[in-house]
Amino acid sequence: MKTILIVGIGTGNSEHLTVQAINALNRADVLFIPDKGESKADLADLRREIIARYVTNPNSRTVDYAVPKRDAANPDYGNGVDDWHAALATRFATLLEEVPKDGHCAFLVWGDPGLYDSTIRIVDRLRSQHDFAVEIIPGITSIQALTAAHGIALNRIGEPVHITTGRRLSEGDLPSDTIVMLDGQTAFTGVDPDLNIFWGAYLGTEHEMTISGRVGDVAERIVEARRLARQQHGWIMDTYLLRHRD
Repeated sequence: MKTILIVGIGTGNSEHLTVQAINALNRADVLFIPDKGESKADLADLRREIIARYVTNPNSRTVDYAVPKRDAANPDYGNGVDDWHAALATRFATLLEEVPKDGHCAFLVWGDPGLYDSTIRIVDRLRSQHDFAVEIIPGITSIQALTAAHGIALNRIGEPVHITTGRRLSEGDLPSDTIVMLDGQTAFTGVDPDLNIFWGAYLGTEHEMTISGRVGDVAERIVEARRLARQQHGWIMDTYLLRHRD
């Protein structure tokens, strides 16, 4: 039986890999590298750097694959994502043909496979037609990298933490501490300006950026920093914590 290894590789720093992740990568006969186009070539290059640095298995090889684009124009977000995942599942099924009988393959997943990543869900779509085992290796998340970069604790004593997306940020009152991910719409510009924000982009990489302060004071600064960074790099990954002021 073939085994799929879904390996969390952290948020962009090759030193984020755990010993467990390194050992898993060295068990793989095939290591898959996603290609998201020239504008995001850095993401593929980091994976290659990780493989070159840590994989010593002489029998392993890498296979690049093109990642289908999600139809962002689809007005039904849920259906658009479902169609995208279906296309990825078809691509994954083809990739499995590269794996020898009873062999191992590895998907190198940004951050942690269990936090706002769909690799696990996409692999699950294949179970009805393919027989394979799955192992999941956790990784350092952007949330951990964010709080470390700002030198803060994620939660306050006895308080919960809410994790959401920019798309859902405007729905209802915010708990005392809210982590926001996948916010391409800069939804923080529409929240209570008296909240504190701890923002970070390219966390863990040499391009790491952080800004913190009262939302009303720093929101426009963050918007401009995002714009310039996207213009420079062609992509941006950022996250932030919103916190009620004491």
